Amino acid sequence: MRRNRRSRRTPDQDARRQSKSVATTPYIKRKIPYYEFLSDEGLTALEEQAEWLLQEIGIEFRENPHALQMWKQAGADVQDTRVRIPRGMARELCKSIPQEFVQRARNPSRDVMLGGNNHVFACVFGPPFVQDLQGGRRYGSIQDLENLVKIAYSLPSIHHTGLVICEPCDIPVSKRHLDMLYLHIRYSDKPFLGAITEKSRAQDSVDMVRILFGDDFVDENCVIMGNVNTNSPLLVDKVVTEAAEVYCGAGQALIAVPFILSGAMGPATTAASIAQALAEGMAVGAYTQLIRKGAPFILGNFLSSMSLKSGAPTFGMPEPVMSNFVVGQLARRLNIPFRCGGSLTSSKLPDAQAAAESADSMLSTILGGANFILHAAGWLEGGLVTGYEKLIQDADRLAAYQVMLSGMPIDQNALARDAYHEVEPAGHFLGSQHTFQNFETAFFESRISDNDSFEQWQENGSLDSRQRSYERWNEILKNYQIPPMDKGKNEELLEFINKRKSEIPDQWY
Repeated sequence: MRRNRRSRRTPDQDARRQSKSVATTPYIKRKIPYYEFLSDEGLTALEEQAEWLLQEIGIEFRENPHALQMWKQAGADVQDTRVRIPRGMARELCKSIPQEFVQRARNPSRDVMLGGNNHVFACVFGPPFVQDLQGGRRYGSIQDLENLVKIAYSLPSIHHTGLVICEPCDIPVSKRHLDMLYLHIRYSDKPFLGAITEKSRAQDSVDMVRILFGDDFVDENCVIMGNVNTNSPLLVDKVVTEAAEVYCGAGQALIAVPFILSGAMGPATTAASIAQALAEGMAVGAYTQLIRKGAPFILGNFLSSMSLKSGAPTFGMPEPVMSNFVVGQLARRLNIPFRCGGSLTSSKLPDAQAAAESADSMLSTILGGANFILHAAGWLEGGLVTGYEKLIQDADRLAAYQVMLSGMPIDQNALARDAYHEVEPAGHFLGSQHTFQNFETAFFESRISDNDSFEQWQENGSLDSRQRSYERWNEILKNYQIPPMDKGKNEELLEFINKRKSEIPDQWY
């Protein structure tokens, strides 16, 4: 009987099967050129627009007098809460941002290099809802987050687990950051992000990694990053500045991402929105260097088009696809790491719409050269939902992108001259020695796509992609093995969490 042939393979067997054609690496080293979408003239025009915004319009830095004082001391024109940054000043301050830096993982073999020609794929971040084939759409729970951390840890094409793969809505808002971070520390040994929504939560995150890695190690290495959004248009609130003070003040990294829906938080033109994103991102990057010169920073961009009829954001459309290319060019001219894109879709299900929109968004992200790709896997419904099956489907495509990014070998084996001596004209290469030597590594093998004949597909249960993905994530959880961790560190973390929870009142909003 062949009916359950696919489902009998374990994730370990699947991993061995695919690893023959895809190297398992903690991050991707790019070996192909970037796609240069815009000319130097166009890029210069966008940079000039960003400088004009910074100097003439200015950026609001609200709710943090300390930030205003720092800008004033640096030479900016500060009027009330409006900071006008002289032409070239933000760009000059950004010169001390490292072009590349390493985020250390609990397992040193999973350290990731950010910036340069490197790519790091991270999970979806922030959805309050989850969805799976059997459980349907529902609020995320702490059990869902634990499941998703375990799945992300088990998928080689996901290099970084992020933090809020889903919101654990059954835990008080005021305390859930402690549980979320602990799950990433305990059930994975890949790199992760920290909390940013309040200064004390950012500080808790830094304190927890100090327990995990040790004070001296944290003082000398980046082990955690905070991901913040500017309040577009042209507002940097205290969530951003206080997160910068906590993370960068401790020598850790900050990612600043203007989230612009063109036509709402930015003008209804892609060029203006990109320039605005550059201005906002440079302003935050410059501020991190006022806090601590040389602190790691990642310039972000999350540009979405929208339906001007309904106001709904749209994903995978040509305008944000173009922005992914252009922001990559602008970041490389700044010589700093950048983040954009992901497997984005407005679809409610992991269906053909999700596949098309995610593919367009992700391919432009890859060709544009984004260094850190949050939302690389699992995104549904405009970011409101984390899809279990979508996470699996996206991770499979990420493995395929790794093959493309690794380039095409042009060596003696790749040119296969010996095979032409063996195979006569009008013959075939299936039985040649060259094919035997290369058949395990010649081509990428998807773990999700079905390439069987129709009859074989029927015998195997006539499963579609979503059903195959459902089987796969359940099999991953069934075979999951927790990574080892020092018992003393674990106990110290739990003690810290329990103490902090006793000090924090429950808040559900």
